[in-house]
Amino acid sequence: MVANAGADQTVQVGQLVTLDGTASRDPQGLPLTYQWTIIRKPATSVNATLAGPTTAKPTFMPDEVGEYELTMTASNGKDTRSDNVLVTASAAQPMTINADITVQTILDDRIANPNLPDYIVTKSIAVKHELTIRPGVVIAFERDVRFDINANGGILIAKGTADKKIRFVGVNPTKGYWAGIMVYSGSNANVLEQVEVLQAGSRTLLDNKKAGITLFKESQIVLKNSLIAQNDGYGLFANEEAILREFTANTFSANTEAGILLVTDNVAKLDAASVFTNGNGRNVIEINGDYIGENGQSAEIIWGGFTDKTPYRLLNDVAVRSGWKLNPGVTVEAGRDISIHINESGYLTAKGTDTQKVRFTGAGTTAAYWKGILCLSASAKNTIENAEILNAGSSSLAAGNRANLLLYGDSVLMSVRKTRIGGSGGYGIYVASGANLNDDATNSNTFDGNAQANVEHEN
Repeated sequence: MVANAGADQTVQVGQLVTLDGTASRDPQGLPLTYQWTIIRKPATSVNATLAGPTTAKPTFMPDEVGEYELTMTASNGKDTRSDNVLVTASAAQPMTINADITVQTILDDRIANPNLPDYIVTKSIAVKHELTIRPGVVIAFERDVRFDINANGGILIAKGTADKKIRFVGVNPTKGYWAGIMVYSGSNANVLEQVEVLQAGSRTLLDNKKAGITLFKESQIVLKNSLIAQNDGYGLFANEEAILREFTANTFSANTEAGILLVTDNVAKLDAASVFTNGNGRNVIEINGDYIGENGQSAEIIWGGFTDKTPYRLLNDVAVRSGWKLNPGVTVEAGRDISIHINESGYLTAKGTDTQKVRFTGAGTTAAYWKGILCLSASAKNTIENAEILNAGSSSLAAGNRANLLLYGDSVLMSVRKTRIGGSGGYGIYVASGANLNDDATNSNTFDGNAQANVEHEN
């Protein structure tokens, strides 16, 4: 019989090696059994062990530079023969990127060890053509370097897999080491999927804000199944008119600011499965932008809740110009002295459940922290039920009156039931002349800690 352990191999450290003893044979065709053993390896190797040592094709992964000698013993039950094979492992060197990308380019996974970079970016780079990054690629950035995906031709296609993530990291793996990814491109082909963006935010990229990923106005991107973490600033900052085409199952963790800052137009794109509460400086979804919806818009804008219970936080006064629906479990926090206006063209439907309230409250927990909700709408869809409206009334909403909720204008309608209304610096609910509140509002809701009357009707 003949034992054949296969050809010698030259591989990289961290690369999975498959050995092959299938060329072994018995002249009488008897079946063979196999036993593989590592008989020599580098002195510093600790983790290189065989998987499937009694099969014809076992595997192992070299963990140090050097030679690994293995012996295979084949047996037909009567006779045994052995053969050795040599595997030489070397350390591959990363490739340097130091010039703008001006032609269609593909970056391949060059180094098998997922903890080592395939490419090192030594200066700020502008992507001016289509750049495709293959699964498993690790790109490391030198200090303060940025990665710009330009308008007028720049496209970033980075689609990893669950077991071969694409990683954008700092050469030194510390928070805020490199500047981040700036997307100017409006291409609908831009995608980050199964990607990690880590350790960015060394410098501001836009509006004096730091972030791992920044989207300029009119840029767009798909972000799916990705981790945005350890950035000295926001995880993601989406400027006004930027478009989140898709947003699914992303995690934001250990960022110095909030995980995400975006305008109101993109809020409805966020999905329940994404994680925003995971060691960020502020475990909230920060929202700027002045309007929700457009005048005359027929489609209702829906803000959903999140599995991790992350609240929305309003940084600006917001005017609701279309239908605005808040699903059970949603919490809307308002910054200091911020107000929500339900305009004549809009309406508010906020219906929670006994176990999942809809909450309107201040970013701070003290009474009279924010201004409150001003309703100017006559829509019959204005409904607040199984909710909480807390700690508003910091200053006047209309006509010198402070309240958690103020109805103002002829024929304005609002129904409020099963809702806790408390902590107001003025009234709980103020109903101006000509406005209409459900008759049982005083008895069907609970009130506490309001500085003035719980419900006040103007004569």
